[in-house]
Amino acid sequence: MATALVVGNIIGSGIFMLPGGLAPFGWNAVSAWAITFVGALSLAWVFAQLSRHLPEAGGAVGFLRLGVGEGAAFVGAWGYIVSVWAANAGITIAGISYLTRLIPALGATPWAPPVAALSAIWLFTWINLRGLRTAGSVAAVTSVIKLLPFVAVIGLAVWRTVTAGAAAWPPITPGAFTLAGTSAAVGLTLFAMLGVESAAMPADAVEDPGRTVPRATMVGAGLSAVVSIIASCAVALMLPLDLVTASTAPVADFIAGPFGGAAGTFVAICAVVSCFGCLNGWMLVGGELPVAMVKAGALPAWFGALNARGAPARNLVLCAVLTSVLTLTAYTKVGVAAFNFAILIATAVNLPLYLFAVLAAVRFMREGRVPRSAGLMIGAVLAFIFVLWACYGAGWESLVWGGVLTAAGWPMYRWARRTARASAPAV
Repeated sequence: MATALVVGNIIGSGIFMLPGGLAPFGWNAVSAWAITFVGALSLAWVFAQLSRHLPEAGGAVGFLRLGVGEGAAFVGAWGYIVSVWAANAGITIAGISYLTRLIPALGATPWAPPVAALSAIWLFTWINLRGLRTAGSVAAVTSVIKLLPFVAVIGLAVWRTVTAGAAAWPPITPGAFTLAGTSAAVGLTLFAMLGVESAAMPADAVEDPGRTVPRATMVGAGLSAVVSIIASCAVALMLPLDLVTASTAPVADFIAGPFGGAAGTFVAICAVVSCFGCLNGWMLVGGELPVAMVKAGALPAWFGALNARGAPARNLVLCAVLTSVLTLTAYTKVGVAAFNFAILIATAVNLPLYLFAVLAAVRFMREGRVPRSAGLMIGAVLAFIFVLWACYGAGWESLVWGGVLTAAGWPMYRWARRTARASAPAV
């Protein structure tokens, strides 16, 4: 289930909708994916090694608290929670976008997609309210279904390359690769790999975290990266630019071309299952993380309440409310722009967690809490460079939105710390 959570949270909406956003960048999408592949696996290695050597820390929040201090840990963890809200908005928009392929009438009415999106958000909130095992089972089933279309995408891309050779791909011109284009595309490709840390977030709820979390992290991240790179680049580069940028279901259109409408419909069904399965997984993480922050004294006790099934009901409802707000805000934009708006915010607010995790790993190695291996040192350096590059690629608008939403949580942190000091026994 831990591996399914990683795969399910990475391979969700991004891989289905990303070709439309990447297509205008041309071959820069490939260079962006190369950078993201190295950076994301470096981040995964950092989280895997911290989980292996510090299983008692309580997951990613515990790593930050021990490694960079209470205040920085809160910024990283709260930013991550905000990224869940924004990511869920993008995921929901993608799921509804593919649903309009199955139900054309849904896309013909302006108010219908937002209503359907809100309905999906609250449906999966209800599923998560039924407990961790129910949500985990949904993640395991949907992780299998969502991989099916990409077997077809990768197979079709290989077949086209074998039969048509270089003509199957757009020509590589002298100006095909640019630093600006690659950097901008990195802001999008990173979103497709958000989730490498998923197994480490609810570590307290994972059986044998010292062994399970590292293995789930690396296996899930590696599998997801390979599938995401090949599939998204094939669709973005092999379909005509005007078609892929205007499409509400680019992967389905790619498959439907040679195999007919029935194949495209099958892909659309898998995409809907994938997106909403991913929404389910991120709801789970968004509910569990505030509980860990309460235990660390970084949020008021209100966020730590559990219902009769052991689910963090208040956190799940709050997540649903704020995801709904961001979803409606994103729908003020049109088409791919709505999806890009949500995912770039998710990317921007997620970066402090990654940055602080790398800094914590460096400190742990210096203090001897984690073995100073060459692999971890190289991984930490590559992850640090990648995070800074992704910060640049996310763009100023996303960074401003992310900064405002992250800063909004600071008063709750100060309140929690003041309450903790007041209730501490006098010495």
